Amino acid sequence: MQEMKVSLKYVADEEYQAENESGNVLNIDMLAKDDKKAFSPTQLLLAGITSCAAVDLVSMIKKRRKTLVDLTSEVTGKRREEQPRRFTDIHVHYKVVSPDAQLEEVEKLVDLAVEKYCSVAASISSEINLTHSVEIVKP
Repeated sequence: MQEMKVSLKYVADEEYQAENESGNVLNIDMLAKDDKKAFSPTQLLLAGITSCAAVDLVSMIKKRRKTLVDLTSEVTGKRREEQPRRFTDIHVHYKVVSPDAQLEEVEKLVDLAVEKYCSVAASISSEINLTHSVEIVKP
């Protein structure tokens, strides 16, 4: 079993700094929207899901020898009003720019990336409705 370690340091009120085993540093805060300097923990979860699946998606697109010009994604999450304010719904939308990829094929790859290979998505509660979509843009 692989073990991973991240350390967290208090910086100031509502501000923290996380560091991984390689020494990479990530700032985190819970500041008000107008004062925000970094991601919140819940934003990091959303970013983790979309980036984790994107890594697998890009790999699968390249293995199929399709041209990848660009890939962007947007992830939205809905949270409960009551505590704990956990996510109830998360939707990830990928925009793939490729001259030769077909929508149906990339939809299957996104399914695999999100549902099968993404360890972040697999680690979250099964009570969260996790959906995804994709669009192909021809350059």
